[in-house]
Amino acid sequence: MGEIIIKQGDITQEYVEVIVNAANTRLAGGGGVDGAIHKAAGSSVMDECKKIGGCKTGKAVITNAGNLNVKKIIHTPGPIWHGGVSREEELLRGCYRNSLALAIENGLKSIAFPSISTGIYGYPIDKASEIAVFEGMKVVDKFDKIIYVCFSSQDHKIYEETYEKLH
Repeated sequence: MGEIIIKQGDITQEYVEVIVNAANTRLAGGGGVDGAIHKAAGSSVMDECKKIGGCKTGKAVITNAGNLNVKKIIHTPGPIWHGGVSREEELLRGCYRNSLALAIENGLKSIAFPSISTGIYGYPIDKASEIAVFEGMKVVDKFDKIIYVCFSSQDHKIYEETYEKLH
């Protein structure tokens, strides 16, 4: 049985087989986690994303990892928060489900997630952490480890509380 780990840190420094990128639908790079991952990975990942062409919100695609110390990067565009009235929960749940399924399909046993959609996309961290942790708990037995890498200490605290509540 795998384990769920919640930590604060830099996702580009994780020792896992695959990291998840909170991408935009154009797979064009951007700010926040997306920008940090593309910067650390180098131009080969951006070239691969351009060939893929894009990805719908809630779906996921996989690329090589360029200069990162991981095998692959899964890119998943999260929803922009509109108060919960625009299928945001369903779409965010899709980000986690589709990323986890892609990792399983590719035989990847360790995965690290950022907190998808909780930065500039404005998804409330408490609601987002429940979706993230719940979806991971459903398939943790198919992984050695699922890591949630939080950017801030406040986000880390919320993810820890969510895990305790759901565990």
